[in-house]
Amino acid sequence: MALSIMDNSQRYGAISRLMHWGMALLFAWQFSGAAARVLFEDSALESFLWGTHRTVGVLLLSLLVLRVLWALANASRRPPSVSVMAKLGHLALYVLMIAVPTIALIRQYGSGRSLEVFGITLMPGFEGEPISWMTDLGGLLHGELGWTLLALIVGHVVMAFLHRKLTHHDVLTRMA
Repeated sequence: MALSIMDNSQRYGAISRLMHWGMALLFAWQFSGAAARVLFEDSALESFLWGTHRTVGVLLLSLLVLRVLWALANASRRPPSVSVMAKLGHLALYVLMIAVPTIALIRQYGSGRSLEVFGITLMPGFEGEPISWMTDLGGLLHGELGWTLLALIVGHVVMAFLHRKLTHHDVLTRMA
């Protein structure tokens, strides 16, 4: 059976799957770096993983924009949601996947430091005092919302397996 590029009412297509699992791997990398920063501060592991945090964050946000556009283009073809709670859970995931890096970008800009990703300057730095409301917002919310996103991702994975075991809705095969 050939794998369709487009989504259909039974399964997600190759593009949706590639974006889903690619982002899952990038999120695993991102959260491993954040955990290493907390648990193994000043270690080689922390330096290795944390050194890519901004780059991977920008990559995730970029992929998310593409993923949302792809989902909108496939909206009428996608498999139906299994419940209102599943819809709300996915909405919460998307809101946090947008909010967490956006808040980090606001903090980065407010700090006055430049941001370069893959050799491209996304934000030039500036002279003068940091913009405190921007840096304060990032300091207050980026990490906390990031860990909340991780909790929702874990819940997402657990629910996929519970649906399979308890309700016999094998939602995992739609994306696997």
